[in-house]
Amino acid sequence: MPAESTRSAVKICFTPFRVVSLPTMKKFDTKEINELIHSRRSVFPKDYTSEKVDDAIVRQMLENANWAPTHKLTEPWRFVVFTGEGLTKLAMFQSDCYKQVTQAKGTFDEKKYEGLKSKPRESSHIIAVGMKRDEKKSLPEWEELGAVFCAIENMYLTATAYGVGCYLSTGGITNFEEAKSFFGLGSDDKLLGFIHIGMPKELQITGKRKLIEEKVKWINA
Repeated sequence: MPAESTRSAVKICFTPFRVVSLPTMKKFDTKEINELIHSRRSVFPKDYTSEKVDDAIVRQMLENANWAPTHKLTEPWRFVVFTGEGLTKLAMFQSDCYKQVTQAKGTFDEKKYEGLKSKPRESSHIIAVGMKRDEKKSLPEWEELGAVFCAIENMYLTATAYGVGCYLSTGGITNFEEAKSFFGLGSDDKLLGFIHIGMPKELQITGKRKLIEEKVKWINA
């Protein structure tokens, strides 16, 4: 692949505004919902099979991400989906970007470079996650970031419901200013990481948490 092609920006497409109404007193299976939330896990690419995840499931993950809480309806989440040969394009860009930036800083690591070039092919899909800053800056940045991470959790839960593994990576070129334009992001925006998606080798992964009582204080009077 010519060097210049790995540096070209990805074209971003946006969907029209949608409104969905729900019955006021809609009842859900709370036991199932609680179990789904407790079952959510990060499943790493090394634990994926070579099976491709259905694009329809990925689209549903994105659709559910779009219904995350958002103050003033700024909807700051932005996604770029890589699959098939798109994974090669991502691998070439991120490895080239990493090499260029770190060699200039004197921090280049050959092992990290090779990992950035090879690991994307371990996933069925990879979704680059960005935060598009409200042009009016009507909200603090941390609120916009919080909204995007709520969207990410929606994607995690959707993947879990479909028996699909996913994992949010915040390493590599995530914090490189030089990487933003490739993903359609501007100087005021943030690249927050990459969601790796794949079919897990095992569906049951044990999790653990400390008791919630250790983290909560109730004030009743």
